[in-house]
Amino acid sequence: MRLVEGLKRVPWSVVAAASGLVALGLAGISRGDQLAGSGALFTRQLIWVALAIPALIAAAWVPYRSLRPASYVLFGATLVLLLLVFLMPAHRGAHRWIPLGFFDMQPSELTKLTFILALSHYLMYRRNFRRFLGLFTPFLLTLVPLVLVLKEPDLGTALLFLPMLFAMLLAAGARVRHLALIGLMGVAVTPVLWLGMNAEQKSRVVSLLTQVEDGPVPRGDGYHLYQSKRMLSLGGTWGSELAGMPVDDPAAYHLPAARTDFVFCLIGERFGLIGSLLTLSIYVVLIVKGLSIAHATREPFGRLLATGIVTLLATQAIINTGMTVGLMPITGMTLPLVSYGGSSLVATAIALGLLINVAIRPGYEVTAEPFRFAA
Repeated sequence: MRLVEGLKRVPWSVVAAASGLVALGLAGISRGDQLAGSGALFTRQLIWVALAIPALIAAAWVPYRSLRPASYVLFGATLVLLLLVFLMPAHRGAHRWIPLGFFDMQPSELTKLTFILALSHYLMYRRNFRRFLGLFTPFLLTLVPLVLVLKEPDLGTALLFLPMLFAMLLAAGARVRHLALIGLMGVAVTPVLWLGMNAEQKSRVVSLLTQVEDGPVPRGDGYHLYQSKRMLSLGGTWGSELAGMPVDDPAAYHLPAARTDFVFCLIGERFGLIGSLLTLSIYVVLIVKGLSIAHATREPFGRLLATGIVTLLATQAIINTGMTVGLMPITGMTLPLVSYGGSSLVATAIALGLLINVAIRPGYEVTAEPFRFAA
């Protein structure tokens, strides 16, 4: 009986949206294999999908409140893994992965989830963050993983922690004026952050500000951005799947990291503007439903957990798609559920499983109503 009741409460729109994004991702990865003329990333991604499904079911099955007592321990364990990556051999100048033989684990993907768990646990019944100085501990909790990920270096993943922090603080009842003041302080120290960025990170920002639409093909990060926009334009309205390939030059379809960070371009090339809009529309459905789950949940840990997960997915989707069209700097960030990559796919599946978990169990605890403060 409980199983039947649980199935009735499952937000099937979340399941359908996730399935649609995975299918679009597989179609994009398959197109990338075809354009590359070699590789078997499509087959490997199918294996990761097979592993991600039970991970999602497990995350949805175990009551999420049972994770609360272990949230700090889980967060600490992933921080240790973030330190461990610096002892591993560098790959293309970055320390992001821990080789496990049959695959390479990226601890930063799990850290995003354990950070949400730990911050949800910290904020659920406290009131000190209603004061400006009370925001110190949540920001310290955020800066530790942010700095470690930034040192790998992984600017894309590091950019995700602050939006999650701000959204969860806002959901927990922090004062808007305090968060706005901190945002202004962040803008003020931007020159200091610029000085601390390495040459590659600066190059990506410069290429964003110096985009060219004609003339010779740029080099470096400028080339990457030029080709990503070119791939989207080659798809036209209906894409090569229906309208065929408009040019025969293989160089026109060359795009580094196409099946990982730039898989959105492959979808746009294969299915055109229609496919691109469909992908964005599915993300909108997923985010709106996630926000409705957070709003409907009266239990504070669950509401904060859902808010953090939705913010993570939304921010990641916005930054990834924004960089492909020249609205954001190029960062090493995957498109959730769509890009090739085992660590990213499984971690996202666990996040969605937790979101479904909250939707199934929207109950409350015997205590004062959370997040309501006197004027």
